[in-house]
Amino acid sequence: MAHEELHLNLRNLTDDDYPQLKALMDLVYDDIGGAWPEDTIKELVKQFADGQICIEDNGELIAVALTVCVNYERFSNPHTYDDLILKNERIWHNDDGDALYGLDVFIHPDYRGYRLGRRLYEARKELCRSRNFRAILAGGRIPNYYKFSDQFTPAEYIERVDRKEIYDPILTFQLSNDFQVTRLMHKYLPEDQKSMGYATLLEWNNILYTPPAPVLKTRKTQVRMGAVQWQMREFTSVDEVLKQVEYFVDALSDYKSDFALFPEFFNAPLMGLTDQLDQTRAIRFLAGFTQQFRDQMSEMAVSYNINIITGSMPLLDNDRLYNVSYLCHRDGRVDEQRKIHITPHERRDWVIEGGNQFEVFETDAGRVAILICYDIEFPELGRIAASQGVDIICVPFWTDTKNGYLRVRHCAQARAIENECYVVITGSVGNLPKVENLDVQYAQSSVFSPSDFAFPHDAVMAETTPNTEMIMFSDMDLEKLTLVRDEGSVTNLKDRRTDMYSVSKTSDQ
Repeated sequence: MAHEELHLNLRNLTDDDYPQLKALMDLVYDDIGGAWPEDTIKELVKQFADGQICIEDNGELIAVALTVCVNYERFSNPHTYDDLILKNERIWHNDDGDALYGLDVFIHPDYRGYRLGRRLYEARKELCRSRNFRAILAGGRIPNYYKFSDQFTPAEYIERVDRKEIYDPILTFQLSNDFQVTRLMHKYLPEDQKSMGYATLLEWNNILYTPPAPVLKTRKTQVRMGAVQWQMREFTSVDEVLKQVEYFVDALSDYKSDFALFPEFFNAPLMGLTDQLDQTRAIRFLAGFTQQFRDQMSEMAVSYNINIITGSMPLLDNDRLYNVSYLCHRDGRVDEQRKIHITPHERRDWVIEGGNQFEVFETDAGRVAILICYDIEFPELGRIAASQGVDIICVPFWTDTKNGYLRVRHCAQARAIENECYVVITGSVGNLPKVENLDVQYAQSSVFSPSDFAFPHDAVMAETTPNTEMIMFSDMDLEKLTLVRDEGSVTNLKDRRTDMYSVSKTSDQ
């Protein structure tokens, strides 16, 4: 068949297709009984029209996939082909089922090589996702096993097919379409002499499956991230800073943002209200306002219905100073993340110490981790966050020069790619001549994604104008993360060699 003569059409079967379907099944299955009765096919179409898929070429039926709905718990366990056949050769179909069962896929011999089976399988997968079913199940024949039965047990045969040492026309195809063999079934189809009665129970899991739940408890998959690229300026009071904070929170909330992210040390201008000769005393003076900022930004989160990541502020705890960020949930909860890795400047001039706990926080709009500035330059934290299912890593930062900024930017983009998650960075801009060690700022806030077809070609979802005060938005699809982790061009999280190396938190955390 010359490919330029093909005119393929993917569609659902109708009752009128039976004569052609019978001829095709008789041709393909001449060794195991040929076509099913007309009433059986018509009942399938009547019960579950969407599951009966075919491909025609210039009006001639050349490939078919027959499918029913079943209960996952029942058919993910051992069964036989007869468990699907009712009296009068009717096929078992459960309208209330939570999984698809692939009854059959057959293709005209003259059209093999055009990957029509792959098209039918992809159509089934889309049907499974659209119906929010748990999985696709199938009992798969192993028709080449009879050639090797005197050498290998069925399990050994399956293993060698999986390693591509043996070719099996059905099992090899199913494995190449992301199906996994979950068990070996005996006497599945006794009359199948080539398979010697054996079959594989195959499963393709719908990674987007969401168990039924009340609407109000359903986890969001479309998330809007808002970030503030903050202009450093002189302030005369805490209230003045908080008014500026509320202005941005209000603006982000108006655009229905799920998050508001502020930069590291965004309230540092308040150090200008005290003596600059002693930097240790100045940073501790700033720490005296942290509780007020935490409480009032938490109130804003509730009032404006937005989750606020408060940038970072100095925290005095038992006379020890930390750099801390708060996640103020819009339901009133507050989580805390202390900066783990302290820069030489913070340690030398401000005597700040590193925190000893790191968490991924569950929010109503995804799982969030906070890595404050320098923390993003250490890949171990991103890897730990990925192991805990992080969706978004938020990076409030402060950098004075462009090369300092680029360290944060490039490391943040690397974390997004290697851990298959979103990473958001936001910083401050402008000058503070009256505040020692914070006199200049450089920032370009950005949102990074994994690098694959479902995302922007440069893996940059949004970015601001450098060194300009502004807000930034990015809409994030959390389902795309699920897909890229399981079905991406590369699958970093699945392919990581944890048998050779691993990263984990210490036991006392």
